[in-house]
Amino acid sequence: MSFSAKIKSNYNPKRLAVKLNAKGEQFVLKGHPWVFSNNIVKINDDAKTGDLAIIFGKNKNRVIGLGLYDAHSPIRIKMLYSGQEKVQINAAFFQDKIKEAYIKRLSLLKTKTNSYRLLFGENDGFPGLIADVYATVLVVKMYSEIWLPYLETIIPGLQQTSNAKTVVLRLSRGVEQSKNHPFTNGEVVFGTLENEVVQFVEHGVNFSANVIKGHKTGYFLDHRANRKQVGAWSKDKTVLDVFSYAGGFSVHALANGAKEVTSLDISKQALEIAKDNGKLNSYTGTHKTIADDAFEALNKLINNKTTFDVVVIDPPSFAKQASEIALAKKKYAQLAALGEQLTSKNGLLVLASCSSRIQAQAFYDINSQALLATQRAFKILLKTQHDTDHPIGFPEGAYLKTGYYRFLD
Repeated sequence: MSFSAKIKSNYNPKRLAVKLNAKGEQFVLKGHPWVFSNNIVKINDDAKTGDLAIIFGKNKNRVIGLGLYDAHSPIRIKMLYSGQEKVQINAAFFQDKIKEAYIKRLSLLKTKTNSYRLLFGENDGFPGLIADVYATVLVVKMYSEIWLPYLETIIPGLQQTSNAKTVVLRLSRGVEQSKNHPFTNGEVVFGTLENEVVQFVEHGVNFSANVIKGHKTGYFLDHRANRKQVGAWSKDKTVLDVFSYAGGFSVHALANGAKEVTSLDISKQALEIAKDNGKLNSYTGTHKTIADDAFEALNKLINNKTTFDVVVIDPPSFAKQASEIALAKKKYAQLAALGEQLTSKNGLLVLASCSSRIQAQAFYDINSQALLATQRAFKILLKTQHDTDHPIGFPEGAYLKTGYYRFLD
């Protein structure tokens, strides 16, 4: 059960004195968690990843913030604290932040749910660090090496707060390829893991996540409230779940009495997981799957004059870089138009985006324009963001948006 000795770092972080230009200083004073390399005017020559950056304002003796230095990222300093109070970055500081994050999740944990995001990176004061809980398994995903010297302090705090029996460490591709640590992706650093597929409950519906090989930490928790909502509106309905992955929307629909659910994804493996997740629950409807490119499959369904009472389209991020924004907007418009043709009379179309570079209002405008062009009457029932365990702490932290469109004919 004890913690792996490997989470102890050999590197003892230094303290760096940092001065910023006026633009960088304004970002820090406003509480933004990122300082870019081109905002740094002065810093120690021997700065290394994980060092504590002490940021001084124009008034030489005035500290305006504390952060961690990242030599490998254009976001050179990831902020831990903005302000002028004297703050020590130590075990107590991190434990207070973890407790703060946990308290924000308490309302969710009072529902029939035992899976949640305990730490949401920058939004909870831990830039580049994610912690998800699946029943008794805690999965910590590290996106930046800045955390290597601090894992021995943070991981036990996360384990104690979540009361997890097992802790798995996942690494982003960049961190995994680094030679500055001894970890392997998916390493169990506390307790034992009998099965890499872990079962958990989401609003009374049973699911599973592969915490070693699954995307991100094994599952996408951010859509939980939307899945519950779709489930509530799916009784006795036919449902199409596009980009279904592990069948989140599909399984909620089945568990809530949908007549027939079709999960569509390009990955046959993901569809098998979706079917398995469905079988963790009792349902009387039919669960069909289509393994195909979404755009091609949607056009085939339209040509066959197939329609559904509820259509959910939740694609992966189309705009991971600024250069992809224009194409992403076209794809969202195409999906809205295709979705309309597949939604039956008085049906419900649910359109989602997880592209942080596409602002929420821009996404809703794209959907409305595409649907208005069809000349079909509709009303917007809901516009939603992240679930409560994904708090938004800064503008770029808001990425998920979902619109619910009810057709009136």
